Amino acid sequence: MSGRLFVALGILCLLGAALWAGQAQGLPLYDEVRKSYTASDSILVDRHGVPLYEVRQDKHHRRLAWTALTAISPALVQAVIQAEDKRFYDHRGVDYQSMGVALIKGLTAEGMRGASTITMQLASLLDRDLQPKQGKRTVRQKGRQVLEAREVERRWSKNQILEAYLNLITFRGELQGIAAAARGLFGKDPHGLDQAEALALASLIRSPNAASTEITARALLLRQALSWSVQEAEINATVSRTLCGGATLRSSVDLASHVARLLVKGPIPGQRIACTLDMGLQRFALERIRHHLSVLRSQNVTDAAVLVIENKTGDVLVYASYSGDPAHGWFVDGVQAKRQAGSTLKPFLYALAFDLKILTPASVLADTPLDMAVFAGIYQPRDYDSEFKGLVTARVALASSLNVPAVKTLALVGLEPFLGKLRTLGITGLNEEGDFYGPSLALGSADVSLWELTNAYRCLANEGVWRKQRLTPGGGSSPGKRVFARDAVYLIADILADREARSTTFGLENPLATRFWTAVKTGTSKDMRDNWCIGYSRRYTVGVWVGNFSGEAMWDVSGITGAAPIWIEIINRLHNRDSNPAQTRPVNVVKREIRFVQGVEPPREEWFLQGTEPNEKERRVGQLNQRIIYPPSGTIIALDPDIPPDLQRVFFIAQPQGKGLRWVLNDHAIMEGEDHHLWTPQAGAYTLSLVDEKGRIVDTVQFEVRGPSLRSAD
Repeated sequence: MSGRLFVALGILCLLGAALWAGQAQGLPLYDEVRKSYTASDSILVDRHGVPLYEVRQDKHHRRLAWTALTAISPALVQAVIQAEDKRFYDHRGVDYQSMGVALIKGLTAEGMRGASTITMQLASLLDRDLQPKQGKRTVRQKGRQVLEAREVERRWSKNQILEAYLNLITFRGELQGIAAAARGLFGKDPHGLDQAEALALASLIRSPNAASTEITARALLLRQALSWSVQEAEINATVSRTLCGGATLRSSVDLASHVARLLVKGPIPGQRIACTLDMGLQRFALERIRHHLSVLRSQNVTDAAVLVIENKTGDVLVYASYSGDPAHGWFVDGVQAKRQAGSTLKPFLYALAFDLKILTPASVLADTPLDMAVFAGIYQPRDYDSEFKGLVTARVALASSLNVPAVKTLALVGLEPFLGKLRTLGITGLNEEGDFYGPSLALGSADVSLWELTNAYRCLANEGVWRKQRLTPGGGSSPGKRVFARDAVYLIADILADREARSTTFGLENPLATRFWTAVKTGTSKDMRDNWCIGYSRRYTVGVWVGNFSGEAMWDVSGITGAAPIWIEIINRLHNRDSNPAQTRPVNVVKREIRFVQGVEPPREEWFLQGTEPNEKERRVGQLNQRIIYPPSGTIIALDPDIPPDLQRVFFIAQPQGKGLRWVLNDHAIMEGEDHHLWTPQAGAYTLSLVDEKGRIVDTVQFEVRGPSLRSAD
């Protein structure tokens, strides 16, 4: 029997099957298919709609974004048409010649698959009822497939058919669509596929999970049919790399994995989640982190994190956490991780002291050796360089981050009031009472996160009003709460922006100096485990943490050499096109020319809260440097009932001598006009204060007396 007779009989069988199958089902139009298509991954996009990260949501299949035909390699399109339907542009959905031959040969699964046109395969992808049963289609299914292919050709263009086909077919394993196959098997976008890769992918369509030898054989035959000059060795290497290496489908963008984990909720594939980040700034921050970590690698520094918040809105513009050692810190979120705060809490301590009018920026404090009795023994705070500066002003003490003055300031304002302020600033986890933290709280012994700490500094930037920051756009600003008076916060900002006051510790030239107005503070925790630099301008607050996620100590790294270089590059980038004026002075802040009674500093002008400035006749300051020498704060006095009471009396001693001082014990005045006082102890807990003639608290200590109360003999 001749070949033409075989074809004729095949066509008759095909027509009979089509008549038996009945009417074609209503398949969707191209636009409907395109609209209903969902990727297996959800995409996190920035404030401008630019992708930041992809998160897999569908655990069964991998499908990426729909790829237009114009974005697919011409070599792949040519190879797929040659392998699957070489007369694709000549028929109207059915290749009757191929179909007839396949049917006459016995309707084998391979023959029917080979005779299916691209349009027929697309019809079966769109209609589940056309999927093969037990490895092959029935004659009735084949008839319906013919009818629906013809209907598709009538309503779709050839390019639409080919585009949909390449986006819906399975290439290998869980990889569906050309975008997933190209990236998963070759790490490329579809437009970048070369001829060898196109041959390998086209050879996978007929049997996606075939062995590599079979795929190679198909690819070689396909190369011959296309008359391509690809070398056999290159095809072998491509197929081997494709099939033996396994599919690794990584995100095309990897700029905000930690934010994606926070915002992408629920297994809903294809979501497009918007956040407040700015892709350009986020990428810049990550690049700067990588660069500076490479510089610090020899000093045992591997990890860093950056947070940037827009002051007015609370929008988080940068949320970057990066580890130079993925084996140890790939999944650690350095923005949310709790770390020891170091000296970064000092601005809030001095803000409280200014707010309560206990101190002014001109108040004189002694940076001298200090022994304080604590539960575990004697606490001896020291500065970073282990040197003491003597008498300094509160301005210099804060700007130069001196430790002993900070501990003394904490004694003045009290542990509990300071803890209350930190909690109000959104710092969580401070659940113990003040005695648990002790005087080291002034030096940042509490654990904080970069997320909390940066927003706390934003409170200073926003004139003492705290609001939540946000990662998702819209909804307006969160309700604010006043933490510090605007006047006190202005003084803190002026000090943190004072280059000269900072020079005592850091010198005049350092990475904290900017060409525009900024207020900034560094901090280093115990044993150099954490390094911070937090600062703000009128528009932005930037926080940087540097250290090791493992908790290992760094080697000789300070805030100036660790976090500050990253901070200065980011704050400069934020202000590369606009000016940034200083904060506006409140009306209740006044400037006075001052002279220091003990020659602490040369005469200069200083800011004061109205009512705390020196008098007009004698503009001298320094009267507030008297302090309680004995008992030290935290002292426990034990009474012995066998010793006469007169021999167990305690001296309250203040230095240096001053006029108009008043001792106040548990809110009761006990002596005036002396810098020392002899007291008979009674069992109980006590707060002892030294008050000047204007009623201002000069110094405060807490101590406890244990044992039976002593009574003098009659």
